[in-house]
Amino acid sequence: MRNIIPHSLFSDHDIYLFKEGNHYKLYEKFGAHSIEIDGVEGVYFAVWAPFAKEVSVIGDFNGWHSEAHKLLPRWDESGIWEGFIAGLKWGDVYKYGIRTNKGVLLEKGDPFALSWEQNLQAGSLVSTTWFEWTDKNWMKDRSNKNSINAPMSVYEMHLGSWMRGTDDPHRFFSYREIAERLVPYMKEMEFTHVEFMPIMEYPYDPSWGYQVTGFFAATSRFGSPQDLMFLINELHRNEIGVILDWVPSHFPGDANGLHFFDGTFLYEHEDPRKGFHPDWKSYIFNYGRPEVKSFLISNAIFWLDRYHADGLRVDAVTSMLHLDYSRNEGEWEPNSDGGNVNLEARKFLQDFNKAVYKEFPDVITIAEESSDFPMLTKPVHDGGIGFGMKWMMGWMHDTLKYFKVDPIDRKYHHNKLTFGSVYVYNENYMMPLSHDEVVHGKASLIYKMPGDEWQKFANLRALYLYMFTHPGAKLLFMGNEFAQTREWNFTQSLDWHLLQFPFHKGMQEFVKRLNHLYRNETALYENNFSPQGMEWVDANDADNSIYIYLRKGKKEDDVLMVVLNLTPRVLDYKIGIDEGTSWEVILNSDDTQFAGSGVKAEVEDEEDDEWMYRPNAIVLKLPPLAGVILKQKKLQTAVVEKEKSVKN
Repeated sequence: MRNIIPHSLFSDHDIYLFKEGNHYKLYEKFGAHSIEIDGVEGVYFAVWAPFAKEVSVIGDFNGWHSEAHKLLPRWDESGIWEGFIAGLKWGDVYKYGIRTNKGVLLEKGDPFALSWEQNLQAGSLVSTTWFEWTDKNWMKDRSNKNSINAPMSVYEMHLGSWMRGTDDPHRFFSYREIAERLVPYMKEMEFTHVEFMPIMEYPYDPSWGYQVTGFFAATSRFGSPQDLMFLINELHRNEIGVILDWVPSHFPGDANGLHFFDGTFLYEHEDPRKGFHPDWKSYIFNYGRPEVKSFLISNAIFWLDRYHADGLRVDAVTSMLHLDYSRNEGEWEPNSDGGNVNLEARKFLQDFNKAVYKEFPDVITIAEESSDFPMLTKPVHDGGIGFGMKWMMGWMHDTLKYFKVDPIDRKYHHNKLTFGSVYVYNENYMMPLSHDEVVHGKASLIYKMPGDEWQKFANLRALYLYMFTHPGAKLLFMGNEFAQTREWNFTQSLDWHLLQFPFHKGMQEFVKRLNHLYRNETALYENNFSPQGMEWVDANDADNSIYIYLRKGKKEDDVLMVVLNLTPRVLDYKIGIDEGTSWEVILNSDDTQFAGSGVKAEVEDEEDDEWMYRPNAIVLKLPPLAGVILKQKKLQTAVVEKEKSVKN
């Protein structure tokens, strides 16, 4: 009896789509699938290795001997090797023994494996993505939660260092243990979404997950595929969306990974000017190879399909789109038009977005992109790349540069905070304060702020108020919500003990209040991506470092006013308002409940004078280093309320 039984899950149409680069559910065909043939249970294997001399399945079940179970090559020149091995079951460890044309035997993990071992061997595991989901209500309504007209406040987190074992500070919590703690925390803090830094299998912890080897495998550091599904399911059942970081930009050169997979440059571009990343010492996908395109887009669809992800944040898009990224003159080759755009990568990203939104119109794709590459969030049919949102990196860098400056000198940098409003509607932007800004000697956010302890916290609260009232979706990296003092360290838990101190507890309460206000005040999100959503009242008072702007909802009278006083002085400040309006303070970042100094922000006077090109004015007491939010009330409503107050 032969060790390999001929069998195939591929139809002729599957092969045609795969070779054309248009098969987007390859995970249903490739990899290891537990099936039954003629009453015999076992596992069907399929792998793409077109230039291999022979391919076998090796593992504990055959003593890792490459001669025992040789897969059969397909006759159609697809480069696929396949076959059925009886008696194998879930949990069995395996790899592919790939004999190159030069006779070298490579031991490779399965590119489509659903789980990998956590050891030096890093074998693939026969596994399954079967799970009994109970998030039907969320999935049915998530198009509204992911809408650009809905509030989106994202908590970015690294699963391995958010919180560690209470009994052992070096022990990872499992996905299920994280669920027990994360779900109530997310609900308490009122974030709308969580974004997980890569949870696809990766061998090197210092890469934070961005050097992926198992693109279809949930990392087994924290448990099984079903354990991750449990975490996502619990978040969904509690009305919290899940965004996954996705890395189609590069992969590491690990011996059992994709690099030189069948003895040739199969997944990566052979030309090192296009195929090797000099900064990360990793390998860049060959976006022009149809089978690689099918692999990557299938991977994106897989996480949305099998894991119910609500969005994908695509990492390092700038490096994908630019042939000269991180390269000196002579180290890159211009495209056919003589430019620096990687035309194959651009086409891949367009096809990726088209495929995702066709299959899952209720999810969102987000580009992490730091250049001014045009039309990233415009539809593909209009010549755009098709992303749902783009990280507004320029806003993040300008804002942090401004807040680092001593308040006495801020008048010389006034336009750093106003400049973002010039281009904020060019794309659908997400405002990030991400993990990249609190590592590698950049200091934590709280220690970027100038001044003594009180001033540092006051500055950071003002920054957060500015962020949450600026047009665009929001993203805050874990620990920043309570002003973690040390830089992020992926080997340690966040410093949750800091919450025993009033300044840190006050910061956490402030972020909670901002999230609550953001979710409940439609003026802060309904027109996030429309020029009708923001209006400057005064952007020119550099001497006092004062900024005043309006945020507007779809209804005419749905208006908030934001006033930032970014110096340590208390001011009585005259502000122009429209006729027939009255204003009520609804949030003051200097309030004592947030560990502020307690200077009360209040409207001290209302005047009929024309001011700031508006017919009337108010005089507002401004607390030091603070942001204040006021809500507009129609004068008629204000008069009625005043009469009621007098009667009472």
